[in-house]
Amino acid sequence: MIKKYVLCLFLSVISVSVFAADFSSPTGRIQDSVNKITTVLKDKSLDKETRWNKIGLVINDSFDFRSMSQSVLATNWKKASPEERQQFVVFFSQYLEDTYRTKIEAYTNQKVEFVGETIRGKKAVVETLIITDNSEIPINYKLKNNDGTWFAYDVVIEGISLVNNYRSTFSAIVKNDGMDGLLNDIQGRINKYKASQKETTPKQELSEDS
Repeated sequence: MIKKYVLCLFLSVISVSVFAADFSSPTGRIQDSVNKITTVLKDKSLDKETRWNKIGLVINDSFDFRSMSQSVLATNWKKASPEERQQFVVFFSQYLEDTYRTKIEAYTNQKVEFVGETIRGKKAVVETLIITDNSEIPINYKLKNNDGTWFAYDVVIEGISLVNNYRSTFSAIVKNDGMDGLLNDIQGRINKYKASQKETTPKQELSEDS
């Protein structure tokens, strides 16, 4: 189930068009990510590692992985130690980035239609449609304003929250194996990806704010 929604998320940033993005708005932030990733994918002068590294930078700049991690862990976030929280943010963001880069280059003919946005205080929802040859996939981005900049913290695909899907899966792992078991599980997925790509580029550690 999770793989289906993650795959739709990957499709949501592929477009053959380049938008004029207004960086100060929630929609502008999503459009900016679309533009940057599209530009990287179209640059045939880049080798695979450079292209993937550039895509990784866009991902990290567009999502608030700490807020996503806190929402995904739910009550387990409060129970986790500061070190476990920090490690989960690092592993979870790396896992999403790795999965993203594994899938993204296979999908280059999708179009993004921006339907609208709703802003309530420091939170917003950007509504989009992914247009394929035979379907339209509704994808809504939930964003929050951090010090004047909008960051995505959840993606709702066909009415299903990406955060809620991961929360269900990870909660079951924590229940059976504890936080150590969850961290080991995600690290195993990351290591499997690295082995398949024969890449060992480490991800920069994130600081613990609370």
